Amino acid sequence: MSLFGNCDRPRVLVRGAGDIATGIGHRLYKSGFEVFMTEIERPECVRRKVAFSEAVYDGEAEVEGVKSLLAKSPAEAIKISGKGFIPVLIDAGTKSIPVINPLVVVDAIIAKKNLGTSMGLAPIVIGIGPGFFAGADCHAVIETCRGNSLGRVVLNGKALENTGIPGEILGFSRERVIYASASGVVNLIHDIGDMVKEGEPVARIRNTVINSPIGGVLRGIIRDGFSVAEGMKIGDIDPSGIVENCFGISDKARAVGGGVLEAILYFLNHA
Repeated sequence: MSLFGNCDRPRVLVRGAGDIATGIGHRLYKSGFEVFMTEIERPECVRRKVAFSEAVYDGEAEVEGVKSLLAKSPAEAIKISGKGFIPVLIDAGTKSIPVINPLVVVDAIIAKKNLGTSMGLAPIVIGIGPGFFAGADCHAVIETCRGNSLGRVVLNGKALENTGIPGEILGFSRERVIYASASGVVNLIHDIGDMVKEGEPVARIRNTVINSPIGGVLRGIIRDGFSVAEGMKIGDIDPSGIVENCFGISDKARAVGGGVLEAILYFLNHA
């Protein structure tokens, strides 16, 4: 039995389709919402195996049993959704929103700033993480900072500021992140899910070899052939060595997705 009875599934458009946005979209889809997602022309996702943004390159992507398909237009996106899939549209702005006409817009670009989201885009507008102020440019903000407040719904105010410190796994934080030590095109030596040792080469950028900072499983790495700038994050290592973690939605994405679901239900029940 549907939570929404005989009514159509409430339509949600998620701006962004990276790993956090995918966790949101996946949770809403599994909860009975009709989900649409938008992306830029060349997404820079590191955790590619758990991101619907990969549909931009491959035409489709599947995460934990839910499939997304690339749509060439809002009209095609509506048809794809009607077939039970999550459509992904290339739309760096908000031009597709009037055509799709969602009840909810979720800005999950994770840009640490507002890139054009406002309360007028839909009856319910939710911002993810820093860069939004609930009550001004959106109706609610979802906390993305790890800790006791992760996934908390903010109805008046903003999320905590970005610390710039990667999440800790087995005591490793910055140490587990792989950065580009040169600018250029990335050529992978290892891919997501591979076990690597500390100091082992994982990629090459022109004549520069990029080594793994610690031992563990390669949890995420940028697409082969992607052009990067020096200093850009291009991958990360999970020192636990649990390969399954590379192909499942993260605890953070699930928590943030739960916060979005709570916020939507709050507004639906207080309309």
